[in-house]
Amino acid sequence: MSTVCKFDELESGKAQKFAVDGVQVAVVRVENKVYAIADTCSHANISLSEGLVWCDSLQIECFKHGSAFSLVTGKPDTLPATQPVEVFNAEVVNG
Repeated sequence: MSTVCKFDELESGKAQKFAVDGVQVAVVRVENKVYAIADTCSHANISLSEGLVWCDSLQIECFKHGSAFSLVTGKPDTLPATQPVEVFNAEVVNG
């Protein structure tokens, strides 16, 4: 397990990019939960951490073409992306 930051350093509804064991990961806080998803859109090699987070539907949107990916499953819910991105276990330990 890798520590990337303190919970309080994450702003709810925003994504932040971290390198975890050489992998670029977008870490997203939605209220008191944390999600981790591969930071690269499967459609166009764009950083997902620069996109919008939809807290109500637990999705992150690629700013380039608008594909939205589930923070839970990594599956795209909108076109043009058709392939999922990897999701990772994320947890808060002692803040």
